[in-house]
This record gives sequence, structure tokens and C-alpha cells, in this order.
Amino acid sequence: MELRIFTEPQQGASYDQLLAVARRAEETGFGAFFRSDHYLKMGSVSGDPGPTDAWTTLAGLARDTKTIRLGTLMTAATFRLPGPLAITVAQVDQMSGGRVELGIGTGWFAEEHTAYGIPFPPLGERFDRLEEQLAVITGLWETPAGSTFDHPGKYYPVSDSPALPKPVQQPRPPILLGGTGPKRTPRLAARYADEFNLPFASVEDSAAQFQRVKDACAEADRDPATMTWSNALVLCCGRDDAEVARRAAAIGREPDELRENGAAGTPAEVVDKLGRYAEIGSERVYLQVLDLADLDHLELVAAEVMRQV
Repeated sequence: MELRIFTEPQQGASYDQLLAVARRAEETGFGAFFRSDHYLKMGSVSGDPGPTDAWTTLAGLARDTKTIRLGTLMTAATFRLPGPLAITVAQVDQMSGGRVELGIGTGWFAEEHTAYGIPFPPLGERFDRLEEQLAVITGLWETPAGSTFDHPGKYYPVSDSPALPKPVQQPRPPILLGGTGPKRTPRLAARYADEFNLPFASVEDSAAQFQRVKDACAEADRDPATMTWSNALVLCCGRDDAEVARRAAAIGREPDELRENGAAGTPAEVVDKLGRYAEIGSERVYLQVLDLADLDHLELVAAEVMRQV
């Protein structure tokens, strides 16, 4: 199982803090550094010094790291037009030497939209827009050089596009889709996703949703083995109960709750939890790191967990 680091910078983080985490993740052997795409903090935290833009951050990390893969869980389709987003991701892929992955979803956090003047359509329309964005983004990337791309869409019609720039990764960077939606989410994943991610879900719920996506793959005549299956879990690992409790307190959570719902406890407990996800076919886990100053946390997981999974 591949372990990746996943951060939530809207809760309070500067670029330098994110860079420190990304570099430590790279040094210690994690497979990727991902970040959320949000513009407003959640819960009782201050959120200081304020939000950072996901793709601006990844552009910086593309130049300030060397080998670790970089991506979003998940870019909100409501935040960006598909053509400019395709350009941005392709450029960051070039800047990183081909290390970028695009996680994208409908967007869900209404308050951040009103806080920054971003339109927030009803859920059905958001899914319609996401589907059309996926068609445009993949179409632009996969159009052969020298040809043009057209898309007669309802929301994002494209005409005579040169479909440039091209990403380094061909035919395109990996696309991640995810979530618990029972119908449209599996169908979109079967059509467009290279990876399906389920965040903060139990083993049982993950198995059920993975099966829905596999069923959608069968309906689309796609081999489910061509999909990567992944989960995201909050991380709270300690050498002993006292260290687990200290790390839980630092992020405002209870150790018992984290053990139930996250990748938490001693290294042996975390290995056991990850093993249960591996049994249902999960190949990657994104470990949500909420205390970005605690770089020793990454060191511990790299030394005591990673080698056992």
C-alpha cells in the first residue's frame, strides 16, 4: 500500500509551512503531497494567516521539490473554468517534470462560495458542470498536437481551441474522482477517473462504494483493474498512548474517536487499520496531517508504519 500525505491549509498554513511538510514527506519516502482546495476555514480554528490557493501552492512546490508527486483532494469545479484549469494543471505538470495529479469534485462548502463571491449552483447543476468540465479538460489534453478541439457544451462550449499547452504526462495527468454519491459519482468515475478516492469512510462503507464503481465500470465495459482505489484517513500516530493523546489534543480530537474513524494509535494499530482497508482493495491511503508543525509525526510513520504496509 502506498502512503501519501494530505493537508488542509484552509485551517491555517503559510506556503512555507506547506513546503516544509512537502519536503519532509519527500525525504521520508511518502508517495505524494496533496492538499485540499478550500478558501474558508472550518470549525473553531482561526484559519490564520488565511487561505492559500491550491494551484498557486502546487506551482511553487513543483519548483521547490524534486521527486514527490503533487495534487489536490479535491479541486472544486465551481472555482475555475475548465479551459483555464486545463492550462494551469498542464503548466504545473511541466514545471514539476510530470508529477501532477488532478483531483476534482463538484464543490460542496456553500459558505466559502458566499465568502468570496463564487456562484454555488444546486447539486444537480454542479454535477452537470463537473461532467462537462471533465469532458473539456480531458479533451483539451488528449487532442493531438496540431489539431483543434471543439465541445458543444451547455455550460462550457469550446470552439476551435488549439488545446495548448500539453502536459508532460501523456495522454494526460491522472484524474482522481471520489465521494459517496451512489449513482452519478460511480458513472463519472468509470468514464473519467484513473483513481477513485473515498475520504473518511469506514471499511464497510468503502467496500460498498468501491463495488458501486466497479459495477459502473462493468456497465461502461471498463476493466476495474485499470482503476486505482484509495482512501483518505486522518492521521494520529504515537509511540505510546501518551503520545497519541498529545497529538490528538493538538488537533482538537479524542484518541478513541480517532482510533475508530482514522488511522490512529500506535504504529501497530495504524498498520492494522490500514491492513483492513487493503483487504477490500484499497491501494493508497492519503493520511490527513492536521498539525503541520509536527514533522516528527511524518518521521514516525515513515519509520514504523510505511515499511509494514
